[in-house]
This record gives sequence, C-alpha cells and structure tokens, in this order.
Amino acid sequence: MDSKIKIRKVEKQDLDFVYKSICELENEILDFEVFTEIFNENISNPKNLYLLAENENEGVGFISFHTQNLLHHCGLVGEIQEFFINKDYQGKGIGRQLIQKILDYADQNNLKSIEVTTNRRRIENVLIYENLGFGLTHNKFTIYKE
Repeated sequence: MDSKIKIRKVEKQDLDFVYKSICELENEILDFEVFTEIFNENISNPKNLYLLAENENEGVGFISFHTQNLLHHCGLVGEIQEFFINKDYQGKGIGRQLIQKILDYADQNNLKSIEVTTNRRRIENVLIYENLGFGLTHNKFTIYKE
C-alpha cells in the first residue's frame, strides 16, 4: 500500500477527476453539463458521502455512498453508487481504504446495512466485494428508460 495515499471528502474542484473516472467506468462520454449539475447536488447532500483517494494531490480513486431511511429495514441504509480506482493503482489496497471509511461512517451513523451493485460484465468485482465482507444476497432487476 502506498503510504502517500490520502483519503478526503470530494470537493467541487474534484469534478474533472470524478467525471473522467465515471466516463472510464461506464465506457462512455457522459453529458458534462448534466453530470456537473448532479455532481454538485450529490456532494452537497448531507446524506451522501463522496470520498477521494489522492497521491500527492492527484486523484487516484473515489467512492460515492448514498444513505436513506427505508421502511423495510426500519432505519438508515447505505449504498455504494460508484467506486473507481485508477488502473495504475489497483491492487494496492486503496479500494480497501475507501471501503473502510464507508464502514466507519456506517458504524458512526448506525446504518442497518451497506449495499453495492456491480454490473454483470464486471465479474471480477464479485470476488473483490466478497473479500471485503459483502454477501451476494439480492438480485437486482432493471428497466432502462432512454
């Protein structure tokens, strides 16, 4: 693990790094104007936690975590929405550091559960999440409305 890695909250000036990361993650160029609006809304929402991993002031990874009260859990639950580590920094424990910050946040805020969804085409992520302590407990069904 690189000792120079620092984890901090995402700020407005991190927009470009997060935008490029999400475009790489999704393998598409997203509408920057719409993305910026959603980014600013999400990072200013106190129910969300957006964290950036940086090496010498350069972004190398980030995670977004949204919480909400759900009736069927009778309490607060959280979901990791996006999780990205730059290819050059994968396998160095940075993802584990980001997940640990999410787990700490969940403990401090008495969350009932933490969920994460991964696209079926990212098969390698299943093992990563299982190694981090997540269990494959649900199926997710989606209808895309374009």
